[in-house]
Amino acid sequence: MIAKLLCAGAAMALLAVAADQETIVRGQKEERTACLPCHSLRLIHSQRLSRATWNKELDKMGNWGARYSDRAALLEYLVANYGDDKPLVPDGMSLDGTKKK
Repeated sequence: MIAKLLCAGAAMALLAVAADQETIVRGQKEERTACLPCHSLRLIHSQRLSRATWNKELDKMGNWGARYSDRAALLEYLVANYGDDKPLVPDGMSLDGTKKK
């Protein structure tokens, strides 16, 4: 019985991770369509903001004319990759993870 519960719990955890990854991918696509017309990736990716602050930024950008088809996924993507708990890019590295020339 315990083994069945553990297997069911592990399966649920794997599904949650897959769903989260799918949301992150959708958010990255949303970044390209909603943010890149006005901003560079460097500007966006150099930020380290809390969920609440990213949410306020999205509200502000929406008020200035940004259009989102999947705002929730964009917020999840930004927090997952550029949240205030994420490290800044190390010196000598570009934002895409390659060495600066």
